[in-house]
Amino acid sequence: MSEFRRPVTDWLPITWKEVEMRGWDELDVVLISGDAYVDHPSFGAAVIGRIIESEGLKVAIVPQPNWQDDLRDFKKMGKPRLFFGVTSGCMDSMVNHYTANRRKRSDDAYTPGGKAGFRPDYSSVVYTQILKSLYPDVPVLLGGIEASLRRVTHYDYWEDKLWPNILSKSGADMLVYGMGEMPLRAILQLASAGVPISSLTHIPQTAFLASKDQPIPDDELWDKFQLNSHEKCMKDKMSFAANFKYVEQESNKVQARRLLQDIGDKTLVINPPYPPMTEKQIDQSFDLPYTRLPHPKYNKRGAIPAFEMIKFSVNMHRGCFGGCSFCTISAHQGKFVSSRSEESILKEVDQVANMPDFKGYISDLGGPSANMYKLKGKVQEICDRCVAPSCIHPVICSNLDTSHKAMTDLYRKVDEHPKIKKAFVGSGIRYDLLTKSYNKNADESIDEYMDQLVSRHISGRLKVAPEHTSDDTLKIMRKPSFKHFHSFKKKYEEANEKHGLNQPLIPYFISSHPGCEEKDMANLAAETKDMGFRLEQVQGFTPTPMTVATVIYYSGVHPYTLKPVYTAKSSKQKKNQHLYFFWYKRENRREIRQKLESMGRPDLIEKLLGEQRKAYKKEFIKSRKKKGRPFDKNNRRRK
Repeated sequence: MSEFRRPVTDWLPITWKEVEMRGWDELDVVLISGDAYVDHPSFGAAVIGRIIESEGLKVAIVPQPNWQDDLRDFKKMGKPRLFFGVTSGCMDSMVNHYTANRRKRSDDAYTPGGKAGFRPDYSSVVYTQILKSLYPDVPVLLGGIEASLRRVTHYDYWEDKLWPNILSKSGADMLVYGMGEMPLRAILQLASAGVPISSLTHIPQTAFLASKDQPIPDDELWDKFQLNSHEKCMKDKMSFAANFKYVEQESNKVQARRLLQDIGDKTLVINPPYPPMTEKQIDQSFDLPYTRLPHPKYNKRGAIPAFEMIKFSVNMHRGCFGGCSFCTISAHQGKFVSSRSEESILKEVDQVANMPDFKGYISDLGGPSANMYKLKGKVQEICDRCVAPSCIHPVICSNLDTSHKAMTDLYRKVDEHPKIKKAFVGSGIRYDLLTKSYNKNADESIDEYMDQLVSRHISGRLKVAPEHTSDDTLKIMRKPSFKHFHSFKKKYEEANEKHGLNQPLIPYFISSHPGCEEKDMANLAAETKDMGFRLEQVQGFTPTPMTVATVIYYSGVHPYTLKPVYTAKSSKQKKNQHLYFFWYKRENRREIRQKLESMGRPDLIEKLLGEQRKAYKKEFIKSRKKKGRPFDKNNRRRK
């Protein structure tokens, strides 16, 4: 294809031959990644590589190295002058590899052809241990989502036990958590000036291990908080649960404390995060010279599914102030939203519009939650003092500016581009921000946004995530009452009717979430059926490190109250809950009936199965008549 006629030097080098083509005989940094190399701002290794390049340093990427042969992939770039950088890729490697039922996945969206098997389980740990065995004197820095989520003692669902922090597990020298541009630039500048990595103990948003018998370095820089030790967490689930509240709060504060956690003869030191990125800083990251394409090496190996999904998309912002209990976005990207400038976004839109195979359709103009662009606190000083994990639960903060005007204006400007036929919003939206029943401080901009969204930016159907119908479960999820989804649905349908459109609403739901019992799933099935839904976008809860829900799953208590919370844990319990999503399948009817009978809920039997039973009987009689074999309704015998 024409886009691959670009010289290979437009990409960062991934082979030694490409290094030599640049006239280099040594590298400053070598990045090891669990993903294929796609030179696009949605792929972390590409962003980190381009930042290193922008600092005037020589960098190469080793994507998806073979860890099972003679380790030649780990040796081919030689010893870097400054350090190795390691990331598992855009996903935690275990989430990438396994389903909620711990079944091995047969594909990998970040590999050419979608093929599985090109990265190990616990990739960051495996890669680091190999590098340390080959180059014991070269520092290894960990980054990416796997490192972020595993930076303290954490529960590993796949091993079903607590693991120590990933620095201790892997042997790496330093960890950068969250979106790492700011700490990385500071590290690069100091390391280039000759400061050893071991001395970089004062960089915000990093973590390192210190000897217990030595004073904690830079002890005077920040207030500090001592977490329960790893050993105490191993002995006592309550101690583990109690830690999480402080980890979450300090990760999302503007003026946070340094966290300390003892482990063996070491102390884990986690420095506070950088303040949220300014518009200029985030623009600087997105405006780097990406080709926006996979490396040409993959041309004959098949498409990379994750790239195909975002190929013609534009990310407008980072971060999410929703704070959902099961979600890792705020743990990695932070709860404060950092938004790009209009100029930067429109420049990328133009870049996409001029790609050789662009057909006029932007697949997504969004972010972690599409309608959070430019939303932030009205008075920053109030945000600076805030410790709440969510800005919109249990109510929308009165200090949060929820005006959607900036988004609507930007959508219209994108629509004006001569090469754009449609710019769709493919990311999920926060429907609760668009309902005046929940968003009490909303102005008229939410109605204008809804009108613009429905009339111009939906690709056939709209994704939203109410997640459940039970208020008790939703409270633990940090989601609004389901009654507000009813309000949103009505508003959405009115907007569609106004424009003469029929664009279905596709709601997402989760089964087996902490706080959810089987009766809650039965009620969910009945209520969503009554609304006209046959659910498609459903999933079982998967415990991932660094979420409230995972702490509850392991410990049995809520980390903020330390009070017990019921959680479905056995395979049978999970299967029973998931079954209710599919009440409309004939093969599930008998089992659902039996379960509802045992619950003493004949009302739900009639709601869920009554109409279905009548429809099935009607269809059966009709089919018998067609075959000339009528059905005797009186004695129920076939003639």
